[in-house]
Amino acid sequence: MDITEQQVSYRESGIDERIIRAVEEMGFEYMTPIQAQAIPIMLEGKDLIGQAQTGTGKTAAFGIPLIQGIDPQERSLQAIVLCPTRELAIQAAEEIRRFAKYIHGLKVLPVYGGQDITRQIRGLAGGTQIVVGTPGRVMDHMRRHTIKTAQVKTVVLDEADEMLNMGFREDIETILKDMPEERQTALFSATMPKPILEITKEYQKEDAQYLRMVPKEVTIALVKQAYYQVQRKDKEEVLARLLDYYHPARSLIFCNTKRMVDELTEHLKDRGFQAEGLHGDLSQNQRDTVMNLFRNGRTAILIATDVAARGIDVDDVEAVFNYDVPEDIEYYVHRIGRTGRAGKTGRSFTLVVGREIYKLRDIERVCHTKIKERSIPSAADITSVKAEKVLEEALETMRSRNLDKTIEFLESRLEEGEYTALELAAAFMKMKMGDDIKDIKVEKFKMKDFGFHKGGSDGRRRGDSGRGRRRDGRESRGERSQRGEKSSWLEKSARGEKRGRGSEPGRGGSRKKEPELGVVWPGKDGKGGKGKKKKK
Repeated sequence: MDITEQQVSYRESGIDERIIRAVEEMGFEYMTPIQAQAIPIMLEGKDLIGQAQTGTGKTAAFGIPLIQGIDPQERSLQAIVLCPTRELAIQAAEEIRRFAKYIHGLKVLPVYGGQDITRQIRGLAGGTQIVVGTPGRVMDHMRRHTIKTAQVKTVVLDEADEMLNMGFREDIETILKDMPEERQTALFSATMPKPILEITKEYQKEDAQYLRMVPKEVTIALVKQAYYQVQRKDKEEVLARLLDYYHPARSLIFCNTKRMVDELTEHLKDRGFQAEGLHGDLSQNQRDTVMNLFRNGRTAILIATDVAARGIDVDDVEAVFNYDVPEDIEYYVHRIGRTGRAGKTGRSFTLVVGREIYKLRDIERVCHTKIKERSIPSAADITSVKAEKVLEEALETMRSRNLDKTIEFLESRLEEGEYTALELAAAFMKMKMGDDIKDIKVEKFKMKDFGFHKGGSDGRRRGDSGRGRRRDGRESRGERSQRGEKSSWLEKSARGEKRGRGSEPGRGGSRKKEPELGVVWPGKDGKGGKGKKKKK
């Protein structure tokens, strides 16, 4: 079912009074839509597929029922939550602990790589009812028999799509196969690619409930969305000009690859911006350092991949920049949802190159939103903004610093008559502003330039049978194979081919087209209806 906005009080939900007390101390009175729908289903013991983005309250949606279903007097492990990253495991464990504040005897333990495993073993031996961990470390404990699954009643897969993107599918399946047959399995994911649907059919019961927070409800009305048509060679310059023109106090920039994150971070730093990069190749210490710099305001710009950005929970992001158009439509929603939070307005900017305009049209259609095209700020606009900024810095220095000796020095030089005070001030301002800039020539994408029908609705080339290029203008797998090129990871995933862990592709898996975002149950024939549970 699609989830609609509704006001449901925690006190009206049948939740344990001790949990309600903890929730109210945290300042919450009403459930979010995903909580209002998911909590009753999980309390009934049914399997659940919940499609919702980060920031919708889904940790409470599974965490509260987990706590209520635990027997604190029984010291064995009763629930496992799998998360894609250390950061998310720590966050989820901490939040579950806060909900369980008044449930005496209940222990929650995060387990993840990078922490001394003997410390985790001691925690498990002391009697832990809920484990929240990354797949690799959970499997490690299972091999050591320090995690025993015989008494596990509930398994939760949080951010399932990201676990698949990071190469954890085999680990997840190994873990699920080792769980008791009679258990509750809940899966939460921002997107529903094909591999996710395969897991739901294989490891969940036939009566599993499918809930969906549709993107049109997640797309926050307070986010002003704009796009700019640019040439690939001008992307970096356009981004820099947008940063100068709008001057957001805190910004998130999304790239599709780790390499682009590194390159863009280095280039923006060279231009004088406070920027840091975040992606999966960084060590845990490096990631912690970058996130602390961003949270504390010591760096104004964070450049990240979609995978690395999971777990970032910063409310006062003023602007989100899509340096690369996301490959997955729903990742656009996830990205721009990082701004415009807590009643504040936010902005999103998307740089579009050539045929990528078709991707943007798909985003508008599927997400029921309108993204306005805007003109790149002109050279005069940028010069004016920079001049105002330099002047404001100078005025602030006048207000806060003692300038007597500097004035005395300048007066002595001005008496020589070689230049005026205005010329001197202009020279200092020029030094701060840098070289003159020119307007960027915009060559917008035109259908006729690529052999498309003028005004055609399907985006095909004249004389094309429909098997060549895709609707967004990109080449099909067949065209590339004729030229001997390799298929992308995304295409391999759609065909069910495996990949090794450690790489971080732009997107993972494939999924069925859902033109109006209606609920599609992953039936055996792919046409809806309930799939049958595979016999083991």
